[in-house]
Amino acid sequence: MSEPTPIEALVERVERLLVRYEELQRTNELLLDQVEELSAERDQLKQRLLAARTRVDALLERIAEPGDQEGLKDSP
Repeated sequence: MSEPTPIEALVERVERLLVRYEELQRTNELLLDQVEELSAERDQLKQRLLAARTRVDALLERIAEPGDQEGLKDSP
């Protein structure tokens, strides 16, 4: 086998670079989809956390009402 000419070597290298570029583009698309999904999941979790905090705050307010604490003092 003879050694490839500089042009043939360059063509081969460019072809490999194009294949790698296409692979990177597909990988990038998959990663962008994953980021989008994770962002949506994060936003949903933030909403659930806010709702839970609101419920906990409401419960704490009910516990801290003055009438409830007087009832606790009277019990043994």
